[in-house]
Amino acid sequence: MDLSCFKAYDLRGRVPDQLNPKLAELIGRAYVEITGAKRVIVGYDIRLSSPDIADALSSGLMAAGADVFDIGLCGTENVYFATSHYKMDGGIMVTASHNPKDHNGMKMVGPDSRPISSDNGLNEIRDRVLEPFTDAPKQGVIEPLETTTAYIDHLLGYVDASSLYPRTFVVNAGNGGAGLVIDELEQHLPFDFVKIHHEADGNFPNGVPNPILEENRQATADAVIEHGAAMGIAWDGDFDRCFFFDENGRFIEGYYIVGLLADQFLRKTGGGKVIHDPRLTWNTLDLVKKAGGEAIESKTGHAFIKQRMRDEDAVYGGEMSAHHYFRDFAYCDSGMIPWLLIAERLCQSGQTLSSLIDARIEAYPASGEINRTITDPPKVIAAIEAKYGAEAKQVSHVDGVSIEFDEWRFNLRMSNTEPVVRLNVESRADIPLMKAKTEELLAEMEQLNSGG
Repeated sequence: MDLSCFKAYDLRGRVPDQLNPKLAELIGRAYVEITGAKRVIVGYDIRLSSPDIADALSSGLMAAGADVFDIGLCGTENVYFATSHYKMDGGIMVTASHNPKDHNGMKMVGPDSRPISSDNGLNEIRDRVLEPFTDAPKQGVIEPLETTTAYIDHLLGYVDASSLYPRTFVVNAGNGGAGLVIDELEQHLPFDFVKIHHEADGNFPNGVPNPILEENRQATADAVIEHGAAMGIAWDGDFDRCFFFDENGRFIEGYYIVGLLADQFLRKTGGGKVIHDPRLTWNTLDLVKKAGGEAIESKTGHAFIKQRMRDEDAVYGGEMSAHHYFRDFAYCDSGMIPWLLIAERLCQSGQTLSSLIDARIEAYPASGEINRTITDPPKVIAAIEAKYGAEAKQVSHVDGVSIEFDEWRFNLRMSNTEPVVRLNVESRADIPLMKAKTEELLAEMEQLNSGG
């Protein structure tokens, strides 16, 4: 049996050869046997294969003796919310997020929506699938569970409704699931939404919903300009990530959104801890300190950030990859809470998004993440560390290597899944320096890669 759909953090693969209803049913059985779950939330995304895979998964869960609470078509965060809010034993979302349309997958959580990944049960579930199963003496049952009302109430709890006033926002669901939530929120908010690629459609008529790809950004940017909107927001398919465009249609790097959200959140909480990834840090450190908070660095990746947030009781965690985590959302990532907080900030400050962001880009210009295919990533990273580390003010290995000087710093790390090295460079208020150091490091990597 092909089990290549099991990855480090979740399941993803092509349908039907790497993931299909038959395998989904076995995964349901294995999930119950490994976790001991008795009550499990199941939801699924807009992909055409998702309903059949979710049905088979539910059959397997029930055959193993678990009761299934079916929340239907939704986003990944709906499964996180329902699992923790209704105090279930676990939850499974059928989704392949932003993968090609012939793919599907699953994201699994345990009690309190704690992630199940390869280091805490996912590999055991994979191995258990290969063994024979017998039905539980008492079969589980399935029932639909209406979670929308509680979920929408929870989302609205993050913003001060009295501070909101009419603004126009462009929203691009990418034909994923986000449009369904916007339609619900719209009834409670004074905003005017310009909806593009709004209908949920697993055929993805406008391309796979992944706004990190530059070719997928133009439609949002154009609509912002055409409608004179205050902001544009775009989501991936299962809307656990959201991306922002200012009133000029400019795409905003995720790094600056982390700082803005940390600042907005700490203003509400009057302090607290914020978890961030090590790729780009100075802007976040500066804003968190000014807002009376404490910034703590964590290894990149949702399982690491969620665990560190729990350990530190952090109020918010952010990654420059557009994942934003909230303590009161079971430490999980949401693609809805971030834009609500930024909409609130626009209303409260009276500033444009570009003016809020420009000041930060000026203070801490960054290269954005640059990927290079490298034959021997560990060798190249070690050589760069040897060259730059000796003169550095600080060298850290929280994730890859971060090397810091007085006026600039960089992070170099390997991809977990491909022979790619990822570079991020930033400086203190010096765009030419940031650009020069970025070019210098890329040339250095190129030379090392070619054996020079």
